[in-house]
Amino acid sequence: MPDSQGQDQQTPAREQLDAWVEACARSDRSAFKALFAFYAPRIKGYIKRLATDDATAEELTQEVMLTVWRKAKLFDARQASASTWIFRIARNRRIDLARRASKPDLDADEPMLQPEAVEAPDIAAHARDRDARVREALKTLPDDQIALLRRAFFDGLSHSEIAEAEGLPLGTVKSRIRLAFNKLRGVLDPGDI
Repeated sequence: MPDSQGQDQQTPAREQLDAWVEACARSDRSAFKALFAFYAPRIKGYIKRLATDDATAEELTQEVMLTVWRKAKLFDARQASASTWIFRIARNRRIDLARRASKPDLDADEPMLQPEAVEAPDIAAHARDRDARVREALKTLPDDQIALLRRAFFDGLSHSEIAEAEGLPLGTVKSRIRLAFNKLRGVLDPGDI
């Protein structure tokens, strides 16, 4: 390790470190070996200081160095030194790990993640027939009753919201909806309603 007063014999100059990264961009394995030997222990120590266990720090260090090898072509010595660039990759990998850890694992048995059950053909055919009968029955209603039914069942409005939107008294809205239901009951089978 270099002392805090300056560089020692083992610490390469910034230009040398930058040159190694640039050589990695040209697939120079010996330059990568030198980079790995210099940075791997430092990255592992840095990641461990960010509250990571030894095994995770080792794994992230491997990922960082692999990223350095793969993305060396993106390095630009005019924008940052090799150390800054590599430690930024390490920091980002650590942040990615923390984000993944904060998201819960998906439970494969979660009911919301299960596909809907396939409807039996006879049930599906019955539903289509019922829907067609209901559509035909709706055609027998006056337009004002159909409009109120749409507001109540398709728009999901309450009776008081319908009264306000239509400018009608609440009692009128309720009685028209009740009349519409009574007419539908007279036309449809009890199983259709």
